[in-house]
Amino acid sequence: MFLPGGGLGMNPSMDDMNLIQAQRHLVRDIGEEIDLEIGPGDDDPSFANTPLLGGPSQEPSAEEQDESKQMSTGSQLPNADQDVLKAQPAKRKKKVVKRWREEWADTYKWAYVDVKEGTARIFCSVCKEYGRKHRRNPYGNEGSRNMQMSALEEHNNSLLHKEALRLQMASKDKIVVDKPIYVKAIMSKSAGSIIEAALKRDPMSIMERLLEPERMIVFRVPWADDRGETHVNRGFRVHFNQALGPCRGGIRFHPKMNLSVAKFLGFQQTLKNALSPYKLGGAAGGSDFDPKGKSDNEIMRFCQSFMNEIYRYFGTDKDLPSEEMGVGIREMGYLFGQYRRLAGNFQGSFTGPRVFWSGSSLRTEATAYGLVFFARLILVELNKDIKGLRCVVSGFGKIAMHVLEKLVAVGALPITVSDSKGYLVDEDGFDYMKISFLRDLKAQQRSLRDYSKTYARSKFYDEAKPWNERCDVAIPCGSQNEIDQADAINLVNSGCRILVEGSNMPCTPEAVDVLKKANVIIAPAMAAAAGGVVAGEIELNHECNVMHWSPEDFESKLQEAMKQTFNRALKAANDFGYQKESPEALLHGAVISAFLAIAQAVTDQGCV
Repeated sequence: MFLPGGGLGMNPSMDDMNLIQAQRHLVRDIGEEIDLEIGPGDDDPSFANTPLLGGPSQEPSAEEQDESKQMSTGSQLPNADQDVLKAQPAKRKKKVVKRWREEWADTYKWAYVDVKEGTARIFCSVCKEYGRKHRRNPYGNEGSRNMQMSALEEHNNSLLHKEALRLQMASKDKIVVDKPIYVKAIMSKSAGSIIEAALKRDPMSIMERLLEPERMIVFRVPWADDRGETHVNRGFRVHFNQALGPCRGGIRFHPKMNLSVAKFLGFQQTLKNALSPYKLGGAAGGSDFDPKGKSDNEIMRFCQSFMNEIYRYFGTDKDLPSEEMGVGIREMGYLFGQYRRLAGNFQGSFTGPRVFWSGSSLRTEATAYGLVFFARLILVELNKDIKGLRCVVSGFGKIAMHVLEKLVAVGALPITVSDSKGYLVDEDGFDYMKISFLRDLKAQQRSLRDYSKTYARSKFYDEAKPWNERCDVAIPCGSQNEIDQADAINLVNSGCRILVEGSNMPCTPEAVDVLKKANVIIAPAMAAAAGGVVAGEIELNHECNVMHWSPEDFESKLQEAMKQTFNRALKAANDFGYQKESPEALLHGAVISAFLAIAQAVTDQGCV
């Protein structure tokens, strides 16, 4: 009798340790082919999150052929040895599972595996992107090979899947889009060479110092609800870069808020502040606290507890926070009250939204109005007017509502708003009376569906986005990554020519590629949404703190600042070879201008 792979016979004089090791060696090789069922925890967890790419079947490797021979040899073991082997658990199933997964991945190229609610399930990439309102996902749980193949075949022959395939082909006929590049191939040779070349031209490690935040603060926030029960949330504040000046950045209260999101927002804010006429550093923060459904007293207690820890990092020459998602007039008021109490001084521009706290009278509107002013600057370069243009807006927060308000004021026709449940379209467009009604719905926490009960020419679409509505200008004001590749194709097919980013990075990289190929002009948020930064710095001016600006004076200063930002982005793009007629000019010019400003400051200040 020979051990598989060892070539040695079984010797009665072998000691116990060698016998045990030999038995374990046999189990490891034989157990791989015992069972094809997938049980919880048996599969490679990283594989479930990796898209499956179809490819030609491969011949078995030399290693697999050796394993097959070893199995046939091992089957001749005595009954006693086989009993020992049966008692050992089968440990290596992953290679077998992956092997028959590759079989159906080659046949059903639309299928991929993802984990939903702790269970590995099968999904369809085609129906996810083009299935519209019949997105039937998932299509079945992973199980045995027969169960898997049955679920795949059933979906492949379904009318819903075939309709989604037809829509996919129709979209490809209108605009050619490259297949998405998965994470496996993202570090190609060309990408690696580009990064290597960039690092060689960066002897002072400016990129490395820019990408690493200067300070990250994580702390607990205990608070008591109205029933006296204690809760603990987590708070964050990231001072990303202060090379240009003291930090400015928002505070976000949202259940999905974490340190990673805070770092992303802080980096975006750093570039935005560097591009503005006022040289400032960038910061961001918040908590995973959800203010929805909480009473005023509960929110006040949470805000006071949050400020108890973070107040020592705030100040005019350190860091001044601003409103963000989940943080409005009420929350900023509570935060400022506790800050004033702990710090022992009054800094009115800390909050900004109340006229009697600071000089400016349009603090909350500044970001939204700046977006509309930026869109007008783009249209002026194209010798066009914004009057009468159909504008699609996403979001239902303060920025989206003020965008609607300003679009109406300049003569445009805003037709949509959206929330997490769907979007509302009014073919007649919104006016001041309708906007007031929308604000009432939000204040009363009612659904956008109730709007269509009052205005017959409107309609609410469940679980959908507004990007397939006919439009000239799109202004996403929801959240990051709200426009994916399929949404970008819908925008192009709907006639959109200009996209002004109201939220931080609303487009995925694949969506940006689609828009650029279709010559859609993209105004990045770091340039177009700089209105809030401008308003905050106007408030810090001494004159503003002792007198009230009229809305006309404030708008005049805001328009001038947005024009400076617009011109800086175009100039930087032109200096680096992008003509202002190019749809990519603003996108690249904004990043270049912001980076150069920060890089120069970092270089001048040395290794700090």
